[in-house]
Amino acid sequence: MQKLDREARICRLLKHPNIVRLYDNIQDEGFHYLVFDLVTGGELFEDIVAREFYSEADASNCMQQIIESVNYCHQNNIVHRDLKPENLLLASKSKGAAVKLADFGLAIEVQGDQPAWFGFAGTPGYLSPEVLRKEPYGKAVDVWACGVILYILLVGYPPFWDEDQNRLYSQIKSGAYDYPSPEWDTVTPEAKNLINLMLTVSPARRITAAEALKHPWICQRERVASLVHRQETVECLKKFNARRKLKGAILTTMLATRNFSMKKDDSSGRGTVSGSHTSITKKSNDGIKESSDSTVAVMEDSADIKSKKQDIIRATEQLLAAAAAGDFELYLKFLDSQFTYFGPEACGNLLEGADFHKFYFEQIIPKSVVRAIHTSILNPTVHLMGEDSACIAYTRLTQFLDKCGMPHTQQTEETRVWVRRSDRGWQNVHVHRSCLSGGSGGGGFANISTTGSASFNYPL
Repeated sequence: MQKLDREARICRLLKHPNIVRLYDNIQDEGFHYLVFDLVTGGELFEDIVAREFYSEADASNCMQQIIESVNYCHQNNIVHRDLKPENLLLASKSKGAAVKLADFGLAIEVQGDQPAWFGFAGTPGYLSPEVLRKEPYGKAVDVWACGVILYILLVGYPPFWDEDQNRLYSQIKSGAYDYPSPEWDTVTPEAKNLINLMLTVSPARRITAAEALKHPWICQRERVASLVHRQETVECLKKFNARRKLKGAILTTMLATRNFSMKKDDSSGRGTVSGSHTSITKKSNDGIKESSDSTVAVMEDSADIKSKKQDIIRATEQLLAAAAAGDFELYLKFLDSQFTYFGPEACGNLLEGADFHKFYFEQIIPKSVVRAIHTSILNPTVHLMGEDSACIAYTRLTQFLDKCGMPHTQQTEETRVWVRRSDRGWQNVHVHRSCLSGGSGGGGFANISTTGSASFNYPL
């Protein structure tokens, strides 16, 4: 209740066109209701990928509104502490709708520009170096997060990324990011300069929100920012959004599993759960959100955990082997009845059931488009999500010979979610495929057709 009271108190102070406004705060018999603006436009990042045209100038316009909201917060001595794409909404579905900053659940009130230690809080990929070092911090943490968001707005992927959270934090603390070619070649120097000023490791030297609003890339947009359509950014942003949504779904599953397990423990009279404990909650006690290395309370010993992870890797290998052999009946045995698929061939849609894949088994393999297929999984990482669910992420390398005997190779990044059914064992409930790339053999495995021309992606 104290956190909700604090959020309500802070939100009442903020009345700005780019901030979701609190209208009322109601308490009734143990329930606490916060009544906000009706915001119907959805997430900013989801809107961008649906646009027919998106340029650097559009990114500048979005960024100006975000910084305006942050600057207003800082003028009122409020630090948001959790700036990220999920908290950037649009007022409506109308073209040109205002960007709205939302979710002040981790926001704090500060004393001017004086830094202090307010606790370890935020979302891993957007945390600032000073927070990770557990040093006194202040308004500059929001500017750092704005720099991360701006980077993503321009190319569709984050400046700091690693599946291992310790390595991710090391990147952030050292400010280890770059501007790889070719995607950054078309970004103006002014945009890169603003990112550099926002992602300055030292908070004392980092640009402020007020100063950022005076930067040429923001205030002289018409003269400085490029008007060229950034199609590659949109495509990358689609993948970035899909990964965010999948991660959110996995974390929700983890939370539900953890809560269910705790309820079972309480009802059995066993009290607290013993073993290794870390938290996975949307708002945990220490304020961290969506921590990638967090796990639910684990009751098995290390041997059981290792065995379960090996089971997931083995099930994944068997499923891929069934696909390579063209054995649809065996393939189906590994798929849950609620199976869903998201990948490049789905054209941005989440597909349910196995009918989409059945087409490839029936139409491609029998027609001898491919003569031989071999699949390997590289660097598999398994995350257990409770007693009967798990997630595996890996790089998949597929080699094949086409009907002319030419070798081809395809590399993809895949994430699969598995659940254990009492009657069928481990079942694959979701797969996400991204980063399709061709290798050797004249264009790669992504370019198969009955005539040898580039026309077919093999999604199994």
